[in-house]
Amino acid sequence: MSITTLSAKDRALLAILSENAREQTASIARKLGLSRTTVQAKIERLERDGIITGYVVRLSDDYESGMVKAHVLITLASKTLARITTELHAIPEVKMLHSVSGTFDLIAVVAATSIAELDHLIDRIGQIDGVERTLSSIILSTRISR
Repeated sequence: MSITTLSAKDRALLAILSENAREQTASIARKLGLSRTTVQAKIERLERDGIITGYVVRLSDDYESGMVKAHVLITLASKTLARITTELHAIPEVKMLHSVSGTFDLIAVVAATSIAELDHLIDRIGQIDGVERTLSSIILSTRISR
């Protein structure tokens, strides 16, 4: 199943779950004008088809404001992407990893509890065998988050 084969109700259901994955099925059903069993069946189908792959915790703004976040742009040696992706996945402070076009190969979004910890984390990423160069930008604030 792909985004083009999803019904309007499926997309509306995904939007509701994206805002609050713990929303009760009965509440979602009321919002969508569907029965609770239909909504539950849609959720199960979306999970089975791999559209929904998991549920996450969204942290409060107060908690997030205490973290130091940065984008780390990473240039790789050739043929090291898979191994380095695996190594970065093992670092819990790496919150997201994007493969990109252009001068850099990857952009990691990282979070640390202090500037010193962030500095250590960036050094750790730079020391991974096959990482040729990094460039970091500290995130001062988030203007839009969806």
